[in-house]
Amino acid sequence: MITVLCIDDEADIRQLIVEELTDAGFATLEAANGQEGLEAILSYWPDIVICDISMPVMDGHQLLAEIQMNHAELFNIPFILLSALTDKDNVLTGLRAGAADYLTKPIDFDLLLAKLAGCIARLENDRAVGRAL
Repeated sequence: MITVLCIDDEADIRQLIVEELTDAGFATLEAANGQEGLEAILSYWPDIVICDISMPVMDGHQLLAEIQMNHAELFNIPFILLSALTDKDNVLTGLRAGAADYLTKPIDFDLLLAKLAGCIARLENDRAVGRAL
């Protein structure tokens, strides 16, 4: 079963995402900010992370940078950045920073599930290539 970590400081949004993911058959973990998210990533190694950008303590960009700079063993965990910031510059900033994808609020759950399917396909391909080596 694929485990998805949902990081968002807005509890109602986080809960809505978790409910949708659970209904779709995913195992879920939750965190309320980037620091809690980092602790969850280091403890549980989720398969995919959905992470809000604008949060207190540590934002989504800072969390992604922390993983890339100090936790190379976790570099292949796909991050889907989530934000109310819909302008092209913010989307490009997230993708250039290494996010696998970017999703804007309000959340279109069909689009989220499609993005997750893409991440899962890449994960399965990476695992198949790893087994072949």
